[in-house]
Amino acid sequence: MTQVVLLLRGINVGRAKRIGMADLRELLTEAGYVDVRTHLQSGNVVLDTRRAPQTVARDVERRLAARYGFDVDVVARTGAELADVVAADPLGEVATDGSKYMVAFLSAEPDAATIADVEAGDYGAERLVARGREIYLWCPAGIIKSAAAKALTARRLGVTVTVRNWNTVTKVLALAAPPD
Repeated sequence: MTQVVLLLRGINVGRAKRIGMADLRELLTEAGYVDVRTHLQSGNVVLDTRRAPQTVARDVERRLAARYGFDVDVVARTGAELADVVAADPLGEVATDGSKYMVAFLSAEPDAATIADVEAGDYGAERLVARGREIYLWCPAGIIKSAAAKALTARRLGVTVTVRNWNTVTKVLALAAPPD
C-alpha cells in the first residue's frame, strides 16, 4: 500500500463548495480507500491505496463532482514526497512564523521559463523559492496582500495550485507518519 496525501483546492471557503470532512472520509472509504484521515476543514486527506497518486486525485475529483455537483481540483503527493517537502525547507532560516510560511503545491512542474520569471519578481521582504512541484513562500505580512502569492496563479503557471501554511503542512505530515 502507498500512502497518498490529497490536497483539495478551494473547499469550505466562505459559503461555496462546502464539504464536511466526516462525509468526505465516508465517501473515500466507500470508494475502497483505506485508513482515510483528514486534517482541518480545508481538504487535507491522508489515505492508503494501491493506486498511483495522480490516479487517486482524478478519481476523487470525479467522485466529488458526482456527490456535490461542483468541481474540486485535487493535488496529490505520496507521504514520502510530503516528507521530502518538509525536509527541504529552503526558507526555514528566515521563516519564523509557520502561519506566514506557505507551500504552494502544484499539480505538475511548470516550465522553466515560467518559474524563472516568477522567481525574478520583486517581492520586497517576501521570499519565494521554487523546487519541482512546490513553491515555498515567506510572507511576513501575511498572504492576503502578498505580491509573491498573487504571482502564483494557475493561469500564469499553467498548473493547478493549492497553498497550505507550514503549520498545516507539518501537521498533515504528522498525520501521514506511521505510528511509533
